[in-house]
Amino acid sequence: MENIKKFAVVLSGSGVFDGAEIHEATLSLYAIMKQGGTYEIFAPDIPQHHVINHITGEEMNEKRNVLIESARIARGKIRPLSEFNIDEFDALLYPGGFGAAKNLSSFAFDGVDCNVDEDVRRSVEQTVKAGKPIGALCISPVIMAKVLGGAELTIGEDKDTAEAVEAMGARHMETGHGEVIVDTKYKLFTTPCYMLDANIVQIADGAANIVKSMMGL
Repeated sequence: MENIKKFAVVLSGSGVFDGAEIHEATLSLYAIMKQGGTYEIFAPDIPQHHVINHITGEEMNEKRNVLIESARIARGKIRPLSEFNIDEFDALLYPGGFGAAKNLSSFAFDGVDCNVDEDVRRSVEQTVKAGKPIGALCISPVIMAKVLGGAELTIGEDKDTAEAVEAMGARHMETGHGEVIVDTKYKLFTTPCYMLDANIVQIADGAANIVKSMMGL
């Protein structure tokens, strides 16, 4: 019987262009339960960087909160990331979406010189110190590159992002659909998802594979 059962899943809002990628988030939750695990959802209680009209791609003149927006995906059952304690969990998972690069970090704007939200950084460092696995999908591995430095990871095949990841000290591995890169030192698991030109079935495969790999640790 595997020991990796209870996942903490961290969201960055609701919607690919300014928050969590909803397919990746939902299919990760599905994969965890389908494979016999449980999860609890977290998000930082911070202002969202900006709000994007997902039809036009244009910025909207309104303000939103990352925790409140993430609660849409969590169906209201969510906790602020400030309350995260790795002692309560077996694993930590970060789905992607631009929110990871806009709200959880400033990678979308500052690249290599980005900042990472303090609660996000603390969650990653706590999990590594506890020797428990971390999963990162899509663009969220850039957070791991910034926090962990020398980790081996993937964001798929995007040359510019891969170069930025390596400039932050990580080692980038090029991957295709559903592939999972495992860094054994940090127990870090990464998969590209929508960093590649993907459909929802390929996203489901990526989510299932990363969860299976983490549980099989």
